[in-house]
Amino acid sequence: MLIGCPKEIKPQEFRVGLTPAAAGEAIGRGHSVIVETNAGMGAGFSDDDYRAVGATVLDTAEEVFAKADMIVKVKEPQAVERKMLREGQLLFTYLHLAPDPEQTHDLLASGCTAIAYETVTDNNGGLPLLAPMSEVAGRLAPQVGSWTLQKANGGRGVLMGGVPGVGPAKVVVIGGGVVGTHAAKIAAGMGADVTVLDRSLPRLRYLDDVYGGTFKNQYSTAAATAELVQQADMVIGAVLIPGAAAPKLVSRAQLSTMKPGAVLVDVAIDQGGCFETSKATTHADPIYEVDNVMHYCVANMPGAVARTSTIALGNATLPFMLSLADKGWKQACEDDPHLLNGLNVHAGKLTYYAVGEALGLDVLSPALALKA
Repeated sequence: MLIGCPKEIKPQEFRVGLTPAAAGEAIGRGHSVIVETNAGMGAGFSDDDYRAVGATVLDTAEEVFAKADMIVKVKEPQAVERKMLREGQLLFTYLHLAPDPEQTHDLLASGCTAIAYETVTDNNGGLPLLAPMSEVAGRLAPQVGSWTLQKANGGRGVLMGGVPGVGPAKVVVIGGGVVGTHAAKIAAGMGADVTVLDRSLPRLRYLDDVYGGTFKNQYSTAAATAELVQQADMVIGAVLIPGAAAPKLVSRAQLSTMKPGAVLVDVAIDQGGCFETSKATTHADPIYEVDNVMHYCVANMPGAVARTSTIALGNATLPFMLSLADKGWKQACEDDPHLLNGLNVHAGKLTYYAVGEALGLDVLSPALALKA
């Protein structure tokens, strides 16, 4: 298979879909790899690094899209990229279609087959291709939140760990999954007073058993959330419903109950955000204020630490990418139901039910798509 990796063009996105190591693995199995020039520069990989493993470096994204059988990316294809996709081409990347009808319609119109990292599953019910970026985003959230909390950036001017004689910041993490656990660990490590909210009692028991001395947890009811948000210096939104739009857990009305200069960090913004007042921002202009509450809603948070993120993502995607290249997407998905769960679009049909529900579109069963 001819595997293509274009340079990411989303603002302030420095990650790359294919590391030189991954390219070398694919080439070692008889495939060919083409990479757009400077695609890896933001993550610290030069064109010569790709050439050294046998990849071909091309001058433009147009050449990569025109030639490749499979496009491997990080972020969802932007409008100009979607126009370059073609019928029968395989796209393997993050998509986050539920809050993005424009992208969804463009992918359907292209006739391509699109497999989304964020809906591929594993035997434990996890999301193995989302997990590494969730780990990165979770660990980043208290870091960027503490920066936003500084007075010069519009925040309350509260230090996360306080100092002797002055109490620490109160941090509420909504969601106790991968993002929430990593966010809570880092926030607690910074000395903050941290409470994690979740609706799964088994998950709360796990958090209590493992982290009971590090941070607190509480069952997530509307009343508990409202009370804790009112007391918080920082709220980190870390909820996820796989492939679906994130639920709105903090309303616009609740902002008036919060402390002036408090901070909301919405890690769920890729799926539409879990705060009613969330709107996607970029690393170039990451924060905005609504009703005296600061919002940090960067849609590609892991892009800020591009090298760590690229290598972590590449470690997770490599086995699936090689399977798709070795077998073709149909056989690979037939052999692996977890990879089939990643199928979101095929030949003009939507194949993921949560996206169809969110956007009001008809859905073709993935199993039927395999037979199409």
